[in-house]
Amino acid sequence: MRPEPIRVLVWNEYRHERDDPRVRALYPQGIHGALADYLRRQGFAVSTATLDEPEHGLNEAVLAATDVLIWWGHVAHHEVQDAIVARVHRHVLNGMGLIVLHSAHHAKIFRALLGTRCDLKWREMGERERIWVVAPHHPIAEGLDESFTIEHEEMYGEFFDVPPPETLVFISWFQGGEVFRSGCCYTRGRGKIFYFRPGHETYPTYHHPQVLRVIANAVRWAAPTSGPLPTFGHHPSPPEPL
Repeated sequence: MRPEPIRVLVWNEYRHERDDPRVRALYPQGIHGALADYLRRQGFAVSTATLDEPEHGLNEAVLAATDVLIWWGHVAHHEVQDAIVARVHRHVLNGMGLIVLHSAHHAKIFRALLGTRCDLKWREMGERERIWVVAPHHPIAEGLDESFTIEHEEMYGEFFDVPPPETLVFISWFQGGEVFRSGCCYTRGRGKIFYFRPGHETYPTYHHPQVLRVIANAVRWAAPTSGPLPTFGHHPSPPEPL
């Protein structure tokens, strides 16, 4: 058991909430604020950062004090500085967890870590989404039924251009007939990565109790562990006598 609370940083573009009154009505403190409030109630130590802060709120000291980074982005992926992406990338390889939400499938950091286009098909018609648990043994599925429904969401459909997940936790079915791999687990270096599909900004998805439970479960799963640190490069002293 960890002696201290898991340190979570919720990162958000924070553009829709300022520009679109529909989104502002759903998330008056921003999507990051809604997620942060919930996660604090679950006992995590939570801070937030947004795109327009200096260094996008992701300076070296902030990342060094982060166990799990949650990332939501949509319309301004191109504005994220490449140097900041490289910094986050390094921290993930060194063990920081990363949870990528909804349209952040196109985030530079997600594409850099997965090495593919991370593209998909989409349609916004407020369709019903049923999310099926296909890895009931996985910690991210803890406390869920075998499926749950979101009454209105944006459709994402296959093909989802990502590497095959190391574990696929969820598959979504949409009212229009499409299916989608909605909960994908990866490891890169020492870092654990979880992609979770729901979360279009014009729907109250981040007030949905099962969606929030998944995110909290994912934070616990993605938090760094205390295993041995790997060493790299020239190693002149063999562990056994020659």
